[in-house]
Amino acid sequence: MPTLDLDFVRAQFPAFSSPVLSTHAFFENAGGSFPCRQVVDRLHRFYTDRKVQPYAPYPGAQAGGDEMDEARTRLAALMGVAPDEVSFGPSTSANTYTLAQAVRRWLAGSDGAVIVTNQDHEANSGVWRRLAEDGVEVREWAIDPQTGLLRLEDLRPLMADGRARVLCFPHCSNVVAAINPVAEVCAIARAAGVRTVVDGVSYAPHGFPDIPALGPDVYLFSAYKTYGPHQGIMVVTRDWGMELPAQCHSFNAGSLYKRFTPAGPDHAQIAACAGMADYIDAFYDHHFAGDAAPRERNNAVHHLMRAQEETVVAPLLDYLAARNDLRLIGPRHAADRAPTVAVALDRAAEPVSEALGQEGIACWAGDFYAVRPLQAMGVDLDKGVLRLSLVHYTSADDVSRLIKALDRHL
Repeated sequence: MPTLDLDFVRAQFPAFSSPVLSTHAFFENAGGSFPCRQVVDRLHRFYTDRKVQPYAPYPGAQAGGDEMDEARTRLAALMGVAPDEVSFGPSTSANTYTLAQAVRRWLAGSDGAVIVTNQDHEANSGVWRRLAEDGVEVREWAIDPQTGLLRLEDLRPLMADGRARVLCFPHCSNVVAAINPVAEVCAIARAAGVRTVVDGVSYAPHGFPDIPALGPDVYLFSAYKTYGPHQGIMVVTRDWGMELPAQCHSFNAGSLYKRFTPAGPDHAQIAACAGMADYIDAFYDHHFAGDAAPRERNNAVHHLMRAQEETVVAPLLDYLAARNDLRLIGPRHAADRAPTVAVALDRAAEPVSEALGQEGIACWAGDFYAVRPLQAMGVDLDKGVLRLSLVHYTSADDVSRLIKALDRHL
C-alpha cells in the first residue's frame, strides 16, 4: 500500500489556506469535516450557472439536472449500488425520521418488533423508540456499561421468537467509536428474517461504505461529514425500499430515489455531492497506478485513509490511556475504532475545550446527542465528554500540538 501524501490531500481542501480556519489544529471533524475543493467548485458553479428549476428544456436547467443525476450515479458506483438506491435528504436525522414513518405503516396491525441499541446517536434511536407510541414493541440491544461495546451474544436472544422485523444499529458510535462488525450483524439478522438499518454517520468520513460487502438494507450517512455539503444520504436497497410504504408525492412513488423524499430536495447541494466522487477519484489517481472500477477505487482509497488515521491517532490514544485522571471511552487500539476520541474528565469538559480553543486547538465538549450511551456507561452528563476527532487529513504535527496543549490543561 502506498503512503498517503498529506501535502496533496491538504491541497484539496480550501480550509487549509483559509486565514481563519488554518490557524487552528482541527479536531472537530465528527461535527462536520472541511469540504473539499471539488465540492466547493461545483456548488459555486451551480449557484452561478445552474440555479434554475432543473431538467427544464433550456441549457442551464438541463445542465443542473445532469449534475444532480451525476452525483447520484457516481456515488452509487463508488458504493456498489444502483443509482436509484441512493436518496438525498436535508439531513440524516430527517432521512431516518422519514424511514421510520414508512416502517411504522409497514408494521401496522402486526406484532412485529424493532430492535435498537443504546450505543447510537439519538437520530438512529429516538425515532425508532417513538414507534412504541403506536404499539410497536421496541427491544434494546444494550452495550456493555464498562466497554461501551455491543456483544453479538446479546443480540441473538432479541430475535429468537421470530417477531423482530427491523434492527437499527450504528457502524460506529460518535462517542464510543468502536467499529461494529456490520457484515456479521447483517448476516445474522438476514438469517432471522430481520431487516437492517445502519447509521454510518460516524464511520463514512473514514471511507465510503461498500454496501454489498456490508449487506444492510439501509445505510445512512451525512455528506457534510464526508467532505461535502449539508445533505443526508440514504442508501435503500430496492428489495425493501419498494416494499415499504412511500413517503413522497403519490405520483413519485414508482421512483425508488424519490420514494422517501417528502419535499423537494436541495438541487445545488445534491449536484455538489458529485464533488465527493471527484475527490475520491483524484485521491486514487494520485496514490495508485492503473485504473479500476469505481467500487475498487473507493475501497483502495478507504483502506489508505484508514491506515493514515490509525497511524496518526495512535500517539493520542497512548497518551490518554496512560493518564489516571480521565476515562478514555471506547477501544484502546486505533485499529478497533474510528479516530473519534471521547474522554470523560475529572471536571466539566466544556471549559477545557474553551481553553484548548484559545491555544489553537479546535474541539468541543458535551454529550453530542449521545445521551443514551454516556448514561449507560455512567458518564456524568453535567460534565460531558471532551471529543477530539480526526480524519485522514489530520497531521501528526496536529496531534503533537494537541497532546502538548492537553498536558497544560488537564
